[in-house]
Amino acid sequence: MAPFAHDFPFDPAYGRTLDELLRIPAPPAPDGFDAFWRARYEEARKVATEPELGPLEEERDGVRIHGVTFTSVGGVRLGGWVALPVEEAAEYGFVIGHGYGGRREPGPDVPLPLPRAAAILPCVRGMGARGLQPGIPEAADAHVLYGIGSRDTYVIGDCVADVWCAASALYELVPGLADGSGGSGGAAMAGGSRLGYLGESFGGGLGALALPWDERFGAAQLTVPTFGNHPLRLTLPCVGSGEAVRGYHREHPEVVEVLRYFDAATAATRLELPTLVAAALFDPSVPPPGQFAVYNALAGERELLVLSAGHFEHAGAAAEEAELRGARRGFFGRRVRGGG
Repeated sequence: MAPFAHDFPFDPAYGRTLDELLRIPAPPAPDGFDAFWRARYEEARKVATEPELGPLEEERDGVRIHGVTFTSVGGVRLGGWVALPVEEAAEYGFVIGHGYGGRREPGPDVPLPLPRAAAILPCVRGMGARGLQPGIPEAADAHVLYGIGSRDTYVIGDCVADVWCAASALYELVPGLADGSGGSGGAAMAGGSRLGYLGESFGGGLGALALPWDERFGAAQLTVPTFGNHPLRLTLPCVGSGEAVRGYHREHPEVVEVLRYFDAATAATRLELPTLVAAALFDPSVPPPGQFAVYNALAGERELLVLSAGHFEHAGAAAEEAELRGARRGFFGRRVRGGG
């Protein structure tokens, strides 16, 4: 069934057809799921992020890229990059999540899907050169287990808070995004918001967990999102961080009760924003059944782009990346109201 030759000791297509993937449900929410996340969100919104913009590091794709630092929950100071339009005031903003392993440079995340857009590209705690923190392991298979013994200490919850605080930092750096005055066009995305989210793999999973509770966002695009349907993921071998969780579960089966609060598919049942998901049929790192569980669970307007593979180099990868860039531009462009 696998569409690509490979040497993995398992089938990265997991024997599922597209029709079967489109029927994979989300697990039910545990007691207190919504209250848990709303409380975490309120805590993050109280943080004085105090962003500091660094000197210009690069100019390309119509934006000037600066380093940035900001404060997140627990007083943790994180870094990353901010992209600001060269020629016009920013009318839109994006928070751009990263994959496991973090980012050590802004990477190919620009050009942005809307003109006159600014973006913050944070490194969440423990990840990448600008998110490193004492005691939090940087390696994905160790990071994903950090604090996993309790829903209140699990690092994934703090990483979600880092996304919220990154949005707060961008609002402070580009005040027009928050007060509605941004730029000259007066256009906005869904619900009057000027803020969008982009996230891939780890960043896609964090987005699904973060966005249902944050009214500042108007639309989102998630690529091969992780953390979807943990009960099913625990049965599927992979080469990504999920395999570390599977190994931990074999020794600590009670961890399923913690994972229920960090299930991206469960959270997606609360996600009402227009959302474009790019999900892969073949992926050795993030099993496709979990990716499609996130898409299937979305509570609001949704669009799907099916990729032949994720986390896997293949002959058609460049063409699919170009198709995704075009789909992303069209998706956000259709959600702009009042101009833009």
